[in-house]
Amino acid sequence: MVPTPSILVSTWSDGVFSITGKTVHQELAGQSVRSLVADGRGGVLAIVSGHSLYRRSSDGEWAAIAKSEFDLSCCVPIGNVVFVGTDDALILRIDPDGSQQCLKGFDAVPGRDKWYAGSMIVDGERMGPPLGIRSIAATCDGAVLLANVHVGGVPRSTDSGLIWQPTIDIDTDVHQVCTHPTRPDIVIAAAAAGLCISRDAGATWTIERRGLHAHPCYAVAFGHHDILVSAAADPFTTQGAVYRRPIDSDDHLQPLGSDWIDGNVDTNCIATRDSTIAVIDRSGRLHLSHDDGDSWSSPLDRLPMPSGLHIY
Repeated sequence: MVPTPSILVSTWSDGVFSITGKTVHQELAGQSVRSLVADGRGGVLAIVSGHSLYRRSSDGEWAAIAKSEFDLSCCVPIGNVVFVGTDDALILRIDPDGSQQCLKGFDAVPGRDKWYAGSMIVDGERMGPPLGIRSIAATCDGAVLLANVHVGGVPRSTDSGLIWQPTIDIDTDVHQVCTHPTRPDIVIAAAAAGLCISRDAGATWTIERRGLHAHPCYAVAFGHHDILVSAAADPFTTQGAVYRRPIDSDDHLQPLGSDWIDGNVDTNCIATRDSTIAVIDRSGRLHLSHDDGDSWSSPLDRLPMPSGLHIY
């Protein structure tokens, strides 16, 4: 019998919820946790309380790896090294001994002076996240590192972060970049302009909007054979949707399921593993499929504001 996968839900203010079947266990209660990502050794990395990089072991124990003076936002491992983005649009390299250095090459990305913080007017007030690294990813062979700057496009490095080059117009307004788990040439990104697809490891991009009810996209992930992407008219809407299309075809995007989702599905809030797909919306409702999206259940709702998902 195939074991039931477990799901980690990170939240902006109340730690992590570990969900296995109907069992729910809270970890790191009262703390902000974001950027759940596999460490390549059976564990999970995360940013905790804004300034610390933590590792969760396979038996559920959390331990700090490094602490920084910067406001950390996201992370990705390549081998034994972890690259960490910050809310000030910096990238740090953290080595196995916990030592860290700021990648000076990222400060010299052509066009960096044109980057700006994303924002919008809500009830007469300007709101939005700071200019920073919203997500970071590496191709499965570790050869290419991609940083999603909000708002600054997707700078790309092919030499472990020493030199970076811009790859997409900054006004595409990218919200998440994601690499394929086994194919280093395929990279996707969710952006205000639509679903962005690259077939040359992030060097060039095309934008797909066909089939979307609204162009702004916020989260992306790879299913067995499909690209998964969320769309919503704006980050604060009460209705959102998740779409799919085959990776290797030019088909229109199709809704994943027949119902609207309760609000936007934001950056890092779609996760996949084998035939399991997990989605969590802004309201804190978890949507779960164990058959690659053919049928769905909602085992939990009204969790605290989610910041990410991971299936292990």
